Amino acid sequence: MLALKPMSHESVAGALARAERYRLLNEPHEAESICRDILEVEPENQQALIMLTLALTDQIREDGGAFSRALAIIRQLAAQYDRAYYTGIAWERRAKACYHTRGHASGRNVYMWLMESLKHFAEAEPMRPAGNDDAVLRWNSCVRAIERERLGPADDDRELPLE
Repeated sequence: MLALKPMSHESVAGALARAERYRLLNEPHEAESICRDILEVEPENQQALIMLTLALTDQIREDGGAFSRALAIIRQLAAQYDRAYYTGIAWERRAKACYHTRGHASGRNVYMWLMESLKHFAEAEPMRPAGNDDAVLRWNSCVRAIERERLGPADDDRELPLE
């Protein structure tokens, strides 16, 4: 088996920028790999943990296990606001991935998962830093998705597990 090579502490800032670029280029596996390398040398690097969370949630549509792995990373975030906000992001992305994969046949689960995301955005809102309305904006996006797709709790008899 080939061995991974460690990166230097001095290259962390540049590696974080590169990971963000890969996410924006829709290459979440590359971003994930870079974040994991950063976390090998700086295990508590909050930016790397957040970027890794986002890279994992970018993969939910193709890899159902990415959701659980993202939740495990989120638990490592130091700030309670970040844990609540990014948990909401993970649930929202799971719901949208399910909707785009299965369509209206998954309406009940999509609704339940969007409601779960709303719970976390509501938890994050009172803790948000001044001038940061990200939790409010995500809340509004989820509410609009529910309304636009006319989702509700009884849309589908089948139910997928929450985790």
